[in-house]
Amino acid sequence: MSEEKREGGLGAPTRYPLDQHGEKFYDKQNLHKELERVYDICHGCRRCVSLCNSFPTLFNLVDESDTMEVDGVAVADYQKVVDQCYLCDLCYLTKCPYVPPHEWNLDFPHLMLRAKIVNFEDGNSKFRDRLITSTDMIGKMATLPVLNTLVNAAKDNKTVRSALEKTLEIHQEAWLPEYTRPTLHTSLAAAAKPDTTGHVAEENGKVLLFTTCYCNFNEPDIGDSLYKVLRHNKVTVSLMAREHCCGMPKLELGDLKSVEMLMQRNIPELYKKALEGWSILAAVPSCVLMFKQELPLLYPDDERVQVVAKAFYDPFEYLVKLHKAGKLDTNFKNSLGSVSYHVACHQRVQNIGPKTRQILELVPGTTVKNIERCSGHDGTYAVKKESRAFANKIVAPVVKQIKQQNPDHFGSDCPVAGRHIEANLATGQTHVHPLQLLCKAYGIPESL
Repeated sequence: MSEEKREGGLGAPTRYPLDQHGEKFYDKQNLHKELERVYDICHGCRRCVSLCNSFPTLFNLVDESDTMEVDGVAVADYQKVVDQCYLCDLCYLTKCPYVPPHEWNLDFPHLMLRAKIVNFEDGNSKFRDRLITSTDMIGKMATLPVLNTLVNAAKDNKTVRSALEKTLEIHQEAWLPEYTRPTLHTSLAAAAKPDTTGHVAEENGKVLLFTTCYCNFNEPDIGDSLYKVLRHNKVTVSLMAREHCCGMPKLELGDLKSVEMLMQRNIPELYKKALEGWSILAAVPSCVLMFKQELPLLYPDDERVQVVAKAFYDPFEYLVKLHKAGKLDTNFKNSLGSVSYHVACHQRVQNIGPKTRQILELVPGTTVKNIERCSGHDGTYAVKKESRAFANKIVAPVVKQIKQQNPDHFGSDCPVAGRHIEANLATGQTHVHPLQLLCKAYGIPESL
């Protein structure tokens, strides 16, 4: 059987550009025809039923229709499936046997993305969603003096949270992050300037640290841990002069204009650094994936985007690279004991292998058990009133495994996934990011 017609296979699937400038991309009739085609294939297969709520939504629509086939589902209901997709990409990577090069050419996540883009262009987006995906703007405002104190107090105030649920439909019981002053970028600005005096004689490369909105505004200790681990391994670290959101939240909303604006603001400096031989790292998997996969598929003809993609690394992917070159410091001072490690979806789909586990297991007296299930958080999905219950259902198998393993530590490379797991675990045990675990193993102070 030819490779094009074979189900599954050991070869990596082929990912095609999104083609958002194609003449039929915004054609609703063409979109609905493609949705019907893909929904029909998914209905006949149903392998992805346990991944997220998109597939149960689709299968329920089919099973409850008059024909019990996709042709019995109202076209107006197609969007219900789209609304439940938060682009984790796991169906494409781990379940679907019909991804290209198979002749059926099924890319469910990017079809959902196309539908989201068309829906957004039609003006069918909520103010809440446009607001909570504006991570740069919210972060800058929430870290202003005085306002910072008010924002952090409000997030745990029952009256305020009840009002937020009624007005913005942000679930009153959903975990929300604090906003921290000073920001990570401010704290590291002086320390992370490249040494030009020649004192770093044993440097093991040079890294441009993309701080990310979340690490910059919400949990700077994570980015600080990455900085300290790199410096501990004699890596020169620098920051961007002016950093903007990677664009992933806006992409998941379908707001391509904002994605392009952010790309045009970030890429020139990143491109310049990549040409100068800098590797680029970010502590949040979604940000890494945005530059590694999504922007290159959106702008396949932009040389700058492609060069930046090749220079971008997951932190543990970079550390494994150092280890293979014999340059990683493996003189660890503290055991980590047993670690339940949640593999974040957006790290998993980078196809880099279990790099976090490989590094943590270098620490003597440490055992790491991977949990390869989605947390269901997505950054926004778990805080919305209408989807929080689904997010909690999706994370339940992860929570169950952690309880069964009873580890000394549990964590995820995705910090919001870690917090979502922590909230559902409800044992009082705190999520610890793997980079913070590595600081502990090295004996490096974790906090700024």
